[in-house]
Amino acid sequence: MVVKNLRASREDMDLKQKDIAEMFNVNFSTVSGWETGKDTIPLERLVEYANRFNFSLDYLFGIRKINDTSYLPLTLNLDVIAKNLKRIRKEYNLTQEDVSKIINTSQASYAHYENSIYLIPTNFLYNLTKIYKNISIDSLLGRKKQ
Repeated sequence: MVVKNLRASREDMDLKQKDIAEMFNVNFSTVSGWETGKDTIPLERLVEYANRFNFSLDYLFGIRKINDTSYLPLTLNLDVIAKNLKRIRKEYNLTQEDVSKIINTSQASYAHYENSIYLIPTNFLYNLTKIYKNISIDSLLGRKKQ
């Protein structure tokens, strides 16, 4: 399951899947799929959820056990994300091909994320946590603290 704490966070706020479905204008079965891991929540939707309800992405992904509420709302910026993806990959002395194999995509696709062409999908972003220990997804996406 990619977003481990999506369901728990919703339930902690006493919200139903129907409430989240209405927020995103999707069917409640879509929300169910996100919560069970059957479907992957689009990163844009996850960020919107995190911003609206003041959750850190690290908490929602299950990287941190405690929600850090000191983050400011995030606006996704492909250039910032691309720069951070490249920087961290180089810090670990990996090639794009190395990373692409681990996250299960092609080198060409991964290059698009590092070159600000496409937004990295949620599941690939999560898979990066298997490579880069102690990574903060909030930081990788450029999210700032208050």
